[in-house]
Amino acid sequence: MKKQYNTRAILIALLISGAVGMFNETAINIALINLIEVFQISPATAQWLTTGFMLTLGILMPMSGLLLQTFSTRKLFIGSVMSLIVGTLIAALAFNFEMLMFARILQAVGMGLLLPLIFNTVLVIYPLEKRGSAMGLVALVIMVAPASGPTIGGLLIEYLTWHYIFWFSLPLLVIGLLIGLKYLENVTDVTKPRIDLLSVLLSTIGFGGVVFGFSKAGEGSEGWGSMVVVTSIVIGLIALVLFILRQKNMSVPMLNIGVFKYPMYVIGMLLIMSCMLISMSSTIILPMFLQTGTGLSVLITGLILLPGSVLSGIIQPYVGRLFDKYGPKWLVIPGLVILTVMLWFFTTISPTSSVAFVIALHIGLTIGIAMIWTPAQTNGLNQLPPELYPHGTAFMNTLQQVGGAIGTAVAISILTGGMDKYLHGSTAPTKKTEIANAMASGSQNVFLFAMIIALLSLIMGFFIRRSIVNHEERSTRH
Repeated sequence: MKKQYNTRAILIALLISGAVGMFNETAINIALINLIEVFQISPATAQWLTTGFMLTLGILMPMSGLLLQTFSTRKLFIGSVMSLIVGTLIAALAFNFEMLMFARILQAVGMGLLLPLIFNTVLVIYPLEKRGSAMGLVALVIMVAPASGPTIGGLLIEYLTWHYIFWFSLPLLVIGLLIGLKYLENVTDVTKPRIDLLSVLLSTIGFGGVVFGFSKAGEGSEGWGSMVVVTSIVIGLIALVLFILRQKNMSVPMLNIGVFKYPMYVIGMLLIMSCMLISMSSTIILPMFLQTGTGLSVLITGLILLPGSVLSGIIQPYVGRLFDKYGPKWLVIPGLVILTVMLWFFTTISPTSSVAFVIALHIGLTIGIAMIWTPAQTNGLNQLPPELYPHGTAFMNTLQQVGGAIGTAVAISILTGGMDKYLHGSTAPTKKTEIANAMASGSQNVFLFAMIIALLSLIMGFFIRRSIVNHEERSTRH
């Protein structure tokens, strides 16, 4: 007989904490220009507030499978939310860059522990036929919270100061912690596997090196020609190969690569990586186009992008319910078609494109991603036996970060290359209208690249089918 949990209260505690963490991840991005002036730092130094956050996630998330088996659910939840609370408090009080950077790392540690815990807990406490709806709510938070970060952050900076991004977050985190302390139970078995230090080291160098390398390339200063970028990615890839070989030869691996024996898991993970790559590409390029290409303010840009982000979040629970009822194919394939069509239209944007046109395309883009994300992720994880849940969620969350870093770096590179090519052939390269046209030309190239990724994903989408309930889970439910 499967144990009954107060699923609603548990999910509320997890989602409040996760939402605030995700909000903090992006809200600071809109404050970077302000922080450069306040702390008298260079743009490259300020970028570390984002790069450092992503790097910490890239290092910590691969270890989440091990941590989920080493510590109880409650201990991990309390540890992750306390790390978020302390980091947020230090950030709110920060009076120099070093203090804020330390706070960001503490916040990233909290999110690196909390995100895998959310997915793993949902897999354990919800039966297979209700998981889509629950994952839809999780996706709502994961999409809307970071999407609203720049808009809310912009409003707080406009009328108060950047500190209030964190003062706004702090009481919500405390509420999430208190609900979790009251209702969250220990839902997984603590097996305390032996910690293999070499696996931890190879994982840290491997995933950390790749994420750091792509993040540095995405900063756009030296790009792919930088020795730091090339060295980081090469060393990271070598370490990852060694890490995978070691996991194959261990009786109890830190990350069980057996998850890749399940075809629906592999398809789901690749679709999620594609969505993350497209999402991060458009998230970084579209605001730049709206500000440089059409001359709109930061606040107006945030407001333009808000409807699509909010609407995609609102439909996530409905997408989850439809997945529970009909399976993944009838959501994923139409979602990929919508995504491809929207990206094709995005390849036509110019400085004269209307605001209504951009809002409509962004709404279509985010709805397309919403129709893919929850079904692909839930269907993939459903195929795994329960003992592989921690490993499946660890791989999926880690590779999302890698996909995000790759998407950002490639988008910046394509944008810069397109702009340089346009301005090189221009008779007045310093003219404001020509810079706007160059931005449009570079942006069109980025969206063309994203459309090719969407088309390849669409081909993959035709192979998706509903995961069959595995025998281990069926035996626990009857």
